[in-house]
Amino acid sequence: MANHDMIIGQRHNLGMGQNQQLVLGHNHNMGLTQNHDLELGQSHEHHLSLGQTENHELGLGHPHDHDMGLGQNHDQEGDDGHSYGHENELAMDQKPEHSNHELALVAHNHELALSENNELAVSENQELDDNLELVDQHQEMGIVPADDLGLHSQLVLSNGSVIQARTMTASPTYELTVGQEFPDVKSCRRALRDTAIALHFEMQTIKSDKTRFTAKCASEGCPWRIHAAKLPGVPTFTIRTIHESHICGGISHLGHQQASVQWVANSVEQRLKENPNYKPKEILEEIHRVHGITLSYKQAWRGKERIMAAMRGSFEEGYRLLPPYCEQIKRTNPGSIASVYGNPSDSCFQRLFISFQASIYGFLNACRPLLGLDRTFLKSKYLGTLLLATGFDGDGALFPLAFGVVDEENDDNWMWFLSELHNLLEINTENMPKFTILSDRQKGIVEGVEANFPTAFHGFCMRHLSENFRKEFNNTLLVNLLWEAANALTVIEFEAKILEIEEISQDAAYWIRRIPPRLWATAYFEGSRFGHLTANIVESLNTWILEASGLPIIQMMECIRRQLMTWFNERRETSMQWTSLLVPSAERRVAEALDRARTFQVLRANEAEFEVISHEGTNIVDIRNRCCLCRGWQLYGLPCAHAVAALLSCRQNVHRFTESCFTVATYRKTYSQTIHPIPDKSLWKEFSEGDLNAANKPVEVVVYPPKSLRPPGRPRKKRVRAEDRGRVKRVVHCSRCNQTGHFRTTCAAPI
Repeated sequence: MANHDMIIGQRHNLGMGQNQQLVLGHNHNMGLTQNHDLELGQSHEHHLSLGQTENHELGLGHPHDHDMGLGQNHDQEGDDGHSYGHENELAMDQKPEHSNHELALVAHNHELALSENNELAVSENQELDDNLELVDQHQEMGIVPADDLGLHSQLVLSNGSVIQARTMTASPTYELTVGQEFPDVKSCRRALRDTAIALHFEMQTIKSDKTRFTAKCASEGCPWRIHAAKLPGVPTFTIRTIHESHICGGISHLGHQQASVQWVANSVEQRLKENPNYKPKEILEEIHRVHGITLSYKQAWRGKERIMAAMRGSFEEGYRLLPPYCEQIKRTNPGSIASVYGNPSDSCFQRLFISFQASIYGFLNACRPLLGLDRTFLKSKYLGTLLLATGFDGDGALFPLAFGVVDEENDDNWMWFLSELHNLLEINTENMPKFTILSDRQKGIVEGVEANFPTAFHGFCMRHLSENFRKEFNNTLLVNLLWEAANALTVIEFEAKILEIEEISQDAAYWIRRIPPRLWATAYFEGSRFGHLTANIVESLNTWILEASGLPIIQMMECIRRQLMTWFNERRETSMQWTSLLVPSAERRVAEALDRARTFQVLRANEAEFEVISHEGTNIVDIRNRCCLCRGWQLYGLPCAHAVAALLSCRQNVHRFTESCFTVATYRKTYSQTIHPIPDKSLWKEFSEGDLNAANKPVEVVVYPPKSLRPPGRPRKKRVRAEDRGRVKRVVHCSRCNQTGHFRTTCAAPI
């Protein structure tokens, strides 16, 4: 019986319940792949014996002893501590009390073969005897065979009920044999590497060139060695010799010498194509679960970056392709502005400015004369800063106008960006409108606005102002009062809110009074904000611009362009369904004013001037000059409740007295132009060669990546505002020891 031991691959067990019969039907092949467990139920020991001993062979595809063991070692223990070894039996129970159940293979001239793809199968000319069955007292259990080598198996009762079903997928083989061929040397190396990782041994390369590859086991004293060579006249490699077997027992540490960054990249390539947001931490977990290898976070990150670079292009390639990318923008979207600038001394990237013709047309012809300026720091390999100039459409949504990418945020780069912005507006309009600009009013922006938009009114974005106020005082009540003061329509209301702040904290009131109210408070504001106290650009674009900020520069700009293209189309189609005269947000404000106006008393002084009396007091309305004493009409561009009451009293159409930017017709004009797609970079050269004006174009400059690289360590999540830089911190006092620099709660001075 020694020559008829069965070898099952790692952890192949057969599960059978108590008092049940196993029936294998006639002429059915049984295939067992790796990691399919067959376990016998409790209190039974089943012996596998061969009824006849002649002509039973177990073939492995290469010279090996014909044993039926588990894994690499022929005597291994199962989870319950029982061994599975040489005696042609499956002892699989914690309590082997009964020995009267035997599984007999009664056959003549049958061969039992374990093929190279790790499947246990009966060959073509073999049949299992019709009488092969395991009889028990009560019921019988059958295994319904698969159509072809058991790719799907079911465990059913004799009455037809399915109690277990399992789809079995074929596992790749890591078996190496003499004569095995590979398409080229890279495939050969890759196969040997995968085999070493799968079988948990490390390999040391002895020789590796274009015609031969020789390696040995890295464990000291292990005789295993392999040699492969190139066949003459073709790139094919074949294994010439394999010396001895492993006696080292495999590696004992958690890592693996062959688990290189490229191997990690190959392992997760498909997963990253399906989900580009697959995190390095998740890659580590999957590799440990599948391969039992523990790698460093940096290896996982580098493996991901290698695949992402192949999918989207490298960061370096992005800068190199900026000049032709700008040409493609101008070719596909005529009238657009796209310029890239490098450092004259070393051609390293400095600045990029892009504004699409559809945005320029919509802003100058249909948007409010209001601009917001903001920036966000990029998270890509070479960092940098994205500068944004944004308008607002008639419905109050952001309308991105221009984008700039600079190597770093400084005064010179803001001056350049605002100069480019002024130029594009000047060449596209005869009369430059008087703009209101909102920003955080840092030094570079203030100087840039004064130089390029001298007639514009430049105010604070309240979001920046309130964030700085919160950092200084960290009091929610004070922050809320600051916002109430900013929204106050009259000077009296504004001063009342400042007094409330002063009662709580004199320091806070002093901090506020240092900033001229004409730059931020509605009661004093000299520009036309149409109710917009904040630019709020980065927060509004947060959902997609943060994800784009970590991409290579062209991929980032393409992400922005696609988002704009989608917005233009969606908003254009949505507006076509509107049937009202005004956009929805304006319709709601007018409807609210109509409800309030019904209770007001109106007295007419002449054809244009009215006195409106309400429970709040008396207001004077001038419908010719479109103003009200409450200042609501002037500030928002829509008739306030007092104005609505006056207009209704003289039978005027309220909607005719709104600013034109709030009409649906103007809104449709805002998005009437199209932002067109840009072809794939592989076609740029072809389009450039077909351009009739290509001969007149200047020679393309070469742009290299900027010299700024991401610093080591975890990046800061919150940026430092310009107002905070170089500012002296507020001095704190301890009420316990009367010293400065700490609070009472942290005081350690002895008293």
